[in-house]
Amino acid sequence: MANNEVILLDFWPSMFGLRLRIALAEKEVKYEYREEDLPNKSPLLLQMNPIHKKIPVLIHNGKPICESIIGVEYIDEVWKDKAPFLPSDPYERAQARFWADYIDKKFYWATRKLWTTKGEELEAAKEEFIVCLKVLEGALGDKPYFGGDNFGFVDIALIGFYCWFSTYETYGNFSTEAESPKFVAWAKRCMQRDSVAKSSPDQHKVLKFVKVVRQRLGIE
Repeated sequence: MANNEVILLDFWPSMFGLRLRIALAEKEVKYEYREEDLPNKSPLLLQMNPIHKKIPVLIHNGKPICESIIGVEYIDEVWKDKAPFLPSDPYERAQARFWADYIDKKFYWATRKLWTTKGEELEAAKEEFIVCLKVLEGALGDKPYFGGDNFGFVDIALIGFYCWFSTYETYGNFSTEAESPKFVAWAKRCMQRDSVAKSSPDQHKVLKFVKVVRQRLGIE
């Protein structure tokens, strides 16, 4: 295999896969993108991620790196010729990892409930989601990006969700901009970056995909 053969096993609407697409674009790493059919997972995916059998999987010179946030750190450590994602200060680095963990353990599950529930459960999910937005706005403060002046680790961990916001607003019946204007301003700032804009799917395409999934699950 080539010294720098990079393959990404992914699924186009995945906010987790989007993290790796953005990270690779930021580092200007050339890679082969392989779209997975999740109901019929490829032998390569099952071979490279035998524990969770999930996307995304970053394969570097035949070696798999599973879990998206671990993959972002790996990309940052391997391709050091571009600006780092994580700060050099140990405390600031720990804080960045804390917020990435919050996004995965708290924010993600709040977003998922917005399009998989109905009635009172949906109303509770909407409240939980808005609380999460406020918490993240507090962490952002008045900075352009979560790490300060530079686009970095937490931004990469979070911005992949933005392509789902039309879906969240449609089923939650709310306006993100009305609830969290600073968050939306941050997201639009991130979307001005080529790495984000060119990697992100269209919000309406994601919404159409979710409608099909909801019908399949019997929610609609």
